Amino acid sequence: MRKIAVVTGTRAEYGLLSRLLRLIEADPDCELQLIVTGMHLSEKFGNTLQAIEADGFGIAARVPIPVEDDTPHGVCVAMAQACAGISAAFDRLAPDILVLLGDRFEALAAAQAALIHRLPVAHLHGGEVTEGVVDEALRHAITKMSHLHFTATETYRSRVIQLGEQPARVHCVGAVGVELIHHLKLLTATELQQALDFRFKAQNVLLTYHPETLSEGQALADIQQLLVALSQLPELGVILTYPNADTESAGIIQALQDFQRANSDRVLLVKSLGQLRYLSAVRHVDAVLGNSSSGLIEVPSLGTPTVNIGARQKGRIEPGSVISCGHETADIVAAITRARSAEFQQHCRTIVNPYDGGAASEKILAIIKAIELSSLTVKTFYDLPRNGDSQHGSGAE
Repeated sequence: MRKIAVVTGTRAEYGLLSRLLRLIEADPDCELQLIVTGMHLSEKFGNTLQAIEADGFGIAARVPIPVEDDTPHGVCVAMAQACAGISAAFDRLAPDILVLLGDRFEALAAAQAALIHRLPVAHLHGGEVTEGVVDEALRHAITKMSHLHFTATETYRSRVIQLGEQPARVHCVGAVGVELIHHLKLLTATELQQALDFRFKAQNVLLTYHPETLSEGQALADIQQLLVALSQLPELGVILTYPNADTESAGIIQALQDFQRANSDRVLLVKSLGQLRYLSAVRHVDAVLGNSSSGLIEVPSLGTPTVNIGARQKGRIEPGSVISCGHETADIVAAITRARSAEFQQHCRTIVNPYDGGAASEKILAIIKAIELSSLTVKTFYDLPRNGDSQHGSGAE
């Protein structure tokens, strides 16, 4: 029995991991140890632990952390408490391997604890670039603390190897969130409207906007520019979701609440849609707006345009259904107008998503089950070959 711990701290991360969790739970040779922390345990962000329990997953450990304080110091305190709490869970559960996805500070805290516990880490979605957020550095730091890597594209696989990871341990499997789309029965437009208690307009958009954490003091000004753009398009129905628990997220939440109150006839504000309602909304709206990674990774597989605003996702591979623009109101209005055009809508239905690797979760679980864990405990640095070298450096396998 291989004990596989998985840490989740956000609604989006849990949704992406949900199929892999199902496969681990159903495998007679594996024991799933689900460790829940972060926004899942916060009423402010929707208390999404309830959604995990409603999906039937057992919770091996709950690690509460103070995500309500969005100052830099507050986030540092949350990271420290996450590291301590997850370490205590490792002590009690004694997992054989830890699975982490992405680049959040909760994932970094879990990787730090695993490093000290000498617990091998399997990391999903390494090698990606997002120049507008501190997550860029967190992601690469988690890569260096991990032992097994599952990337979404070959470009990202090459970058993980460039960071010094052994090629034999870096596997390109595609994005687990894209795979999930192929296995979910999405809600019809009528079912979605009933589930949300919201009546669609003739055209509708879905907005998720997070702070650009490297642009200190800009979050409120940036969201205001975006909301002014939506005010200039009063014919649109708008579904708003809360941002992540990042620095300066409180100002964004307040701005969204004010905008919803002023436009209650056409705007719905939801703390968390959950994966089924979120992907169903993506299918039925005319465009997805904001700066979430989902707009670049999962949304293209549903044939819906993405208006990607600002620098948060700068550097990430953009499929042909993505229109990137700046924060200025005029730029956002122009991008939304282009996304709504019949020509671009048709174009989006024909693109091939570079993040679609097929059965990503099955590939990940098969590798985790087959690998000799003792072979992961010692890491050697892989040096890229220099011009004229016939060897791959001192750490070649």
